[in-house]
Amino acid sequence: MEGKAAAPAAGTVLNALATGRGAAFAIDEYTTATVELSTETDGVTGEVDGAPDADTRLIERCVEYVIDAHGGPQNVGVPAVSGGTVRTESEVPMASGLKSSSAAANATVMAALDALDATERMSREDMARLGVMAARDVGVTVTGAFDDASASMLGGVTVTDNEDDALLAREEIDWDVLVWTPPEQSFSADADVERCRQIAPMARLVEDLALDGDYQRAMTVNGLAFSAALDFETDPVLDALQYVEGVSLSGTGPSFTAVGERAALEAVRDAWDKRPGETWLTTTQTEGTHTV
Repeated sequence: MEGKAAAPAAGTVLNALATGRGAAFAIDEYTTATVELSTETDGVTGEVDGAPDADTRLIERCVEYVIDAHGGPQNVGVPAVSGGTVRTESEVPMASGLKSSSAAANATVMAALDALDATERMSREDMARLGVMAARDVGVTVTGAFDDASASMLGGVTVTDNEDDALLAREEIDWDVLVWTPPEQSFSADADVERCRQIAPMARLVEDLALDGDYQRAMTVNGLAFSAALDFETDPVLDALQYVEGVSLSGTGPSFTAVGERAALEAVRDAWDKRPGETWLTTTQTEGTHTV
């Protein structure tokens, strides 16, 4: 029994660390998961392509949850699954603020359901919630990251209450996107949550802008506020504001994203290319996670 799915990365509109409310948008770069299930193997083993020392607990737990819910003898017509393997491959750099963990969880959950021929048994929102539950369980997220997971699973831009894993709004948007990823990594679980909570008034302003559909201004306010809270320089935001209205630190960094017209983003790229790391142009994505 084999299944395969791909989930898009995402950029940040509102970081949820301050208030528990967040917003994110899917971008056209992917993590792909391949799941093979067995009725004879005990336990689940995971592998991340190109990263032999990577932590695989999240993707393994996602498969275990799907097996527990849909692979047991209680499911008529489904053989009793006892274990399997999961392998992920990604275009998204890990620990870069581009929601690689959420994308990996989403792809894995859908691939495991695909292996069981059971993708119709769960709504896409509930698939995202299952991945969020696994992420909380293994400790790779502070907020639960339902904002990131929902954007990756559903596509478009989503606004969420991460404390209740509730979807507050979703809209399909069509932007070009520029990403700058510095060489360093930043892990969400290591973020200074108390420092982020000090900027809760700004986060509530960003939430209001996002719920009004003013996503680009929301991004920029978020980028300035959370760069300060998380000790990232604001120069990348200021460089981009000469050309675009929407630019932000993505997640807990270190990546920054800017959105707008491609010609304007190419001008931003000229500025960001002077910095160490990689810059790349892509687009938003509205399909969300899908089987392949």
